[in-house]
Amino acid sequence: MSFTGPSIGSGGRREAHEFGRTHVVRPKGRPQATVVWLHGLGDNGSSWSHLLETLPLPNIKWICPTAPTRPITLFGGFPATAWFDVGELSEDAPDDVEGLEAAAAHVANLLSIEPADIKLGIGGFSMDAATSLYSATCFIHGKYENGDLYHANLSAVVGLSGWLPCSKNLKAKIERHDEVARRVASFPILLCHGKGDDVVPYKFGEKSALALSSNGFENMTFKSYDGLGHYTIPEEMEEVYTWLTSKLGLDSR
Repeated sequence: MSFTGPSIGSGGRREAHEFGRTHVVRPKGRPQATVVWLHGLGDNGSSWSHLLETLPLPNIKWICPTAPTRPITLFGGFPATAWFDVGELSEDAPDDVEGLEAAAAHVANLLSIEPADIKLGIGGFSMDAATSLYSATCFIHGKYENGDLYHANLSAVVGLSGWLPCSKNLKAKIERHDEVARRVASFPILLCHGKGDDVVPYKFGEKSALALSSNGFENMTFKSYDGLGHYTIPEEMEEVYTWLTSKLGLDSR
């Protein structure tokens, strides 16, 4: 989650990890959008699929994949489901770029089979809000850090209780590219964070929002919640519902 420190490069050899089960919530109304929603560290796609199914968003197909089980440096090498490795929760901690790229590519592949007239989005909680935001920067830039093209045509990204990875590289991705700058200005991003979060501190969400806005993301919304810890509440999910309905042009309930 480095705002100032170095990122882990992509030159080393990485052990392959097998993705877990993907849970799908089918739309109850006219299909208008597909959103891949990513769970947090140690969780799985099933838990979020049950919550998302209760939202009054009948026109969205929710895809809730489960991350690979891998050794986590933060846990002393103990394995857990995670989209990328985390060494420490600090502003100077390096970003696992290879893990982020693998996660972003997996999500893009899940979206690649959706019909052309369907709006595409990504959302996530905690460390996987980070994956969602990293995917947004790949879409904006049109490619991954390793130079491979990013093919998913995203329409919106949501991040709850997370952070923006590789934020120090964001300016370099945007400047000197007029088309990228135009995409940046219009791309919708919703960030939400609780001020009582003792896992991913509120300041990470606040600094992520600042990094996005200072780099031209004019269509970025940042919502904070007094007393909210590292979990979600109905008020926050109502904000997600309202925002997605508006940004994806969904039929209202």
